[in-house]
Amino acid sequence: MNNRPTGRRKNISGQGKGIRRRGEGLGTGPVGRPAGYDARRPENQSTASGAGSTGGIGGVGGYGEPVTRGFGGKGLIAVIVVVLLVLVGGGGGLSSLFGGGGTQGYTQENGWGIASEASTSGWTKDSNNGRLNKSVAAGARAKRTKIVGNGSDTVTIMVYMCGTDLESKSGMASSDLMEMTKATLSDKVNLLVYTGGCTNWKNDIVSSSVNQIYKVESGGVRCLVKDDGKDAMTKPATLTRFIKYASSNYPANRNMLILWDHGGGSITGYGYDEKNLASGSMDLGGIDKALSTAGVTFDFIGFDACLMATYETALTLDPYADYLIASEETEPGIGWYYTNWLTHLSTNTSMATLDIGKEIADDFVKTCGSSCPGQKATLSVVDIAELSKTTPDTFKSFAAEAATLCQSDDYQKVSDARAGSRSFAISAKKDMVDLAHLGYNIGTSDSVAMADSIVEAVKYNKTSSDMSNSYGLSIYFPYQKISGVDSAVKAYEAIGLDSNYSKCIRSFASLEVAGQATGGSSSPLSSLLGSFTGQSPLSSGGVSYLFGSLLSGDLSSMDGLSSLSGLTSFFGRDINEEDAVSYITDHQFDSSALKWTTSGHKNVISLPEEQWAMVHDLELNVFYDDGEGFINLGFDNVFDFTDDGDLIGAYDGTWLAIDEQPVPYFHESTVKADGATVISGYIPILLNGDRAELLIVFDNANPDGYITGVRPVYAEGETETVAKSVTELTAGDKIEFVCDYYTYAGEYQDSYVIADMTYTGGHKISNVYIDAEHAVATYVFTDIYNLQHWTETIPN
Repeated sequence: MNNRPTGRRKNISGQGKGIRRRGEGLGTGPVGRPAGYDARRPENQSTASGAGSTGGIGGVGGYGEPVTRGFGGKGLIAVIVVVLLVLVGGGGGLSSLFGGGGTQGYTQENGWGIASEASTSGWTKDSNNGRLNKSVAAGARAKRTKIVGNGSDTVTIMVYMCGTDLESKSGMASSDLMEMTKATLSDKVNLLVYTGGCTNWKNDIVSSSVNQIYKVESGGVRCLVKDDGKDAMTKPATLTRFIKYASSNYPANRNMLILWDHGGGSITGYGYDEKNLASGSMDLGGIDKALSTAGVTFDFIGFDACLMATYETALTLDPYADYLIASEETEPGIGWYYTNWLTHLSTNTSMATLDIGKEIADDFVKTCGSSCPGQKATLSVVDIAELSKTTPDTFKSFAAEAATLCQSDDYQKVSDARAGSRSFAISAKKDMVDLAHLGYNIGTSDSVAMADSIVEAVKYNKTSSDMSNSYGLSIYFPYQKISGVDSAVKAYEAIGLDSNYSKCIRSFASLEVAGQATGGSSSPLSSLLGSFTGQSPLSSGGVSYLFGSLLSGDLSSMDGLSSLSGLTSFFGRDINEEDAVSYITDHQFDSSALKWTTSGHKNVISLPEEQWAMVHDLELNVFYDDGEGFINLGFDNVFDFTDDGDLIGAYDGTWLAIDEQPVPYFHESTVKADGATVISGYIPILLNGDRAELLIVFDNANPDGYITGVRPVYAEGETETVAKSVTELTAGDKIEFVCDYYTYAGEYQDSYVIADMTYTGGHKISNVYIDAEHAVATYVFTDIYNLQHWTETIPN
């Protein structure tokens, strides 16, 4: 029974405090992971009035009418519209509509992607964490930077510091500038910092109104350019201008570039300029343009930003740099630690680049571990000169094979591997997955060879202890949010990534959409209202009709929605319709079986093993009926099984609480690493009035859980990048716990504060009893198409 998860241990501390909505709605739009309620038109993502946002449970685009699951007339059109609305609205296929995302970051491929009990390290293959590899593979291109040696090299380090809200809210840029000034710098090291992109610098030196250039000198900074205008720092020309200035005024034989700010991975790219919101981020094409125009080559290009250690980033930088130093995961707010490596480089300006990178990575992870324990940290040093010559052939073979697998009866093999591979920024749905781990999980000779070549090109990789299977480079692979496929394919054409990989992700996303459109229980509405029936698998004719309709994209009968064309141009590409219909017909999860039966005095759900094999995730979803509607308390990984592997239906009437106050909680990931289990989740909050998520971790040392920090949440459309996490809370911070609220008709109404506290540190996390007559609990299964299926409510 490998296809069973391990649930979180609960510490039940007694009766909890009351649950009630306070005051007026916040008008934020949903603050938690959606629970089948996200089928709303893009223009209705939130409502300023706090009422009337559409998005009914099982509704059609918020029209408040149940979706008819027949295959003809409006019922079929409704299904198609649901697909389109989620894709346009930035959802993750129908899975985002129906609760989306699931939990990822697991460690091995056993149907659940959960590490087997025999696993001791949590790494699928030998760990490369902390292993310095100074070898150079045959065929690697020569390094463009020539190190003279004997400490005679001259170094110019360019730090492009877009302060944004990381500085205006938390002073993170000022903190890093202070670290730089504490370094002992020699006259052979020129440390230049370009500042801007921030409405309020937390120091009395840097201007908040114009961009500037500073030279860091031991103990302080000296302004070189007092006013460089107000251009967005996400504009390629601004970066080009800084590089040209630095290289012409401070020529050196070793140039290093560090981009400091938010990051968003392969598709989104770098940067969030707080003063120029309309400028968006600088995608990889923009970075390529900036570097090409600047005409400078670098020893290394680093990103003190989230998610930028990607295969696509490395290939983009190949003409301009020998090494990439970046993080696969979101960075904790403290970012890189600058003092030590700058001092050591000044002591020996001929210091090997790998030694520099190793020190940056070691200090980063060490400082994160001491300053913000429990927050995930990764940093890798990639030899781009080697990667660009040694991996294209293995990647091409892998991509071609993966594309074939996605077009055949092996879709589930790829889906299982994808769901079970280390993923990053899960809550942001960036769909960045560790490339080597994905290859190892697919497990074919071509995919393993590709993974091995990636690991070999990652010369140093350092991770926190809870980040097993982070081998150093990620790649975009759609799973949670398939609306990024078209953008990815366009980007791949620009950077010359093998076209077979585009075929692979188009095929995978097409089958995911088609698999999700077959239905399932689709939302908890029928469960909550006691009318659960579930959805039996469709016939071949039903799937064929559905698939053909999705391909045609004819939505002319729906107001404002005339065509699927151009919005999901990937759908149906690179797959054979007949084969796809056959596959989906034979691989459907039977949600009609999610009914409780009695076995040995226990309520259970019993599924055939072939159905369990189609399950990627299982969670408890609890609602609180306050007499007017439902408060969604969230998703938690608590469950138990009989000796025969049947899911036990026994809800104990408890929910997660802080200081006995029940709060909405959303489980994100369960990971086994170095023999320990690490469970992560978040609680939606207002932190001193601003939207944020309180980060919670349960591990072997802290099985009852502890608060690790806070990450900001941005308004819809504000930025596609991901912010570093706030390092720590401050005593006196006001925390308000926020819930999503739904009417009995299943429509999202608004989000409300349900409780508040003043942060003092040492707050107790436990499970508490909530009023039994008001609690409604159900389990939700996530299948191989990332579609969720709710059970009947758990019997009292």
